[in-house]
Amino acid sequence: MNNMGIEQKYASDVETILSYRYDNGEDYWTTADHKLLKGAPYTTLESVLYLLELGVPSDDELMKNVAELIFSNWKEDGRIKISSTGGIYPCHTALAVNVLCHMCYFDDDRVKKSFAYFLNTQQEDGGWKCNKYSFGRGKETKYSTPYTTLVVLDLFRYSLDFNNDARLNKAVDFLLEHWIIRKPISPCHYGIGTLFMQIEYPFRSYNLFYYVYVLSFYDRAKKDSHFLEALKALELKMVNEEILVERVVPKLAKLNFCKKGKTSELATKRYREILQNIVDL
Repeated sequence: MNNMGIEQKYASDVETILSYRYDNGEDYWTTADHKLLKGAPYTTLESVLYLLELGVPSDDELMKNVAELIFSNWKEDGRIKISSTGGIYPCHTALAVNVLCHMCYFDDDRVKKSFAYFLNTQQEDGGWKCNKYSFGRGKETKYSTPYTTLVVLDLFRYSLDFNNDARLNKAVDFLLEHWIIRKPISPCHYGIGTLFMQIEYPFRSYNLFYYVYVLSFYDRAKKDSHFLEALKALELKMVNEEILVERVVPKLAKLNFCKKGKTSELATKRYREILQNIVDL
């Protein structure tokens, strides 16, 4: 890997992430049968996002090889199979396509087919839903999955004219409504409670920071009172106008850019992006 362009203070973080790349049996954090979400938090999909966050360019040779690996699991209908066994769930496809978009493959014809797949499978309430009922079939499972919907909105901000698509506005409305509902909804039981309100960074789960960040790209959300409440809640947790990391999985503890209980320069950079998005309205 070419470390040109990576700030010296983050070089050790890049090396740490790379040190896990063979742990699942094959290169690029994967297994012999190309599982893309094996070995959290150092999975193929997650590790690439960490490297991008640290400044590794998407056209680096290693990154291009990872993109090829992800595309090798792509199906003609736009879905991406992240494991050789089991079903192909919308959440898995969303995570994989989101990584490809962050890696600048949003103009690739295969990714455009994935965009179409999501628009063709959107639920009545505006979100996306995995039909896997691990918690039974209570009335809360009629709702789509908030986290999956958030990831889908994250990837769609790379699509052409995303702010003028009524279907995506409906997805935004669904997530803004969850700010009111708060209780765990969808078959996967995602709620807005204590864990959600803790700032987690890097973005790898449904939490306040990621919620505000993604929604800030959508004009539909920017002036909405629920979005502004969420933004205010985020800002109240800041220290000296910097983002304080409140939660990080233990295996990421040795990384410098996301220390628990410390402010993060790169997280704060994402916060400033939120402010710029709002100004751009």
